[in-house]
Amino acid sequence: MQETSKYHLTEADLANEQGKVEAAKKNPADFAVLYDTYYEPIFRFIFQRLDDKELAFDATQQVFIKALSNLPKYEYRGVPFASWLFRIALNELTSLFRLEQAQRTINIDSVSINSVMEEMEETKIDLYHDKIVAIIAEQLTEDELQIIEMRFFEKRSFKQIGDILDITENNAKVRTYRIIDKLKKVIC
Repeated sequence: MQETSKYHLTEADLANEQGKVEAAKKNPADFAVLYDTYYEPIFRFIFQRLDDKELAFDATQQVFIKALSNLPKYEYRGVPFASWLFRIALNELTSLFRLEQAQRTINIDSVSINSVMEEMEETKIDLYHDKIVAIIAEQLTEDELQIIEMRFFEKRSFKQIGDILDITENNAKVRTYRIIDKLKKVIC
């Protein structure tokens, strides 16, 4: 598939992908093509939040089992099939955290924190780096953390965040900037 960026598919790619989904609906053996395409991104998405390889493998398998069993219910809504899979992955993660079968992990690197700081228009990045890490880890809700991770650590567009969370692109922007404002208030 040709991507216009890391997470954006062209209209032709979306149509091609939808053809693969429809083929898998008719013949479950054709789901293997979708599995092969999306296994690694879904695994990385889950592993990034769990930091437990075996549990991440198990959770990823559950995502694809649920996707295959619910494929007849899947309806194309103009967004990539991956968005539906990521929503299933988020639900699987939420279930693991709620049942305390997994501990939430936040993988933060300096470059990602710097992009959060740039968004906050702070000039003293080094001074606030550790404080931001602590605030992100301790004071953000799970929903807020998901948005920050997708936007700044995974470099997803507002459109893809909206697709994954099943909200509008504009709502993804608004939520992101509200979180940034919350971070600013806590720091100052």
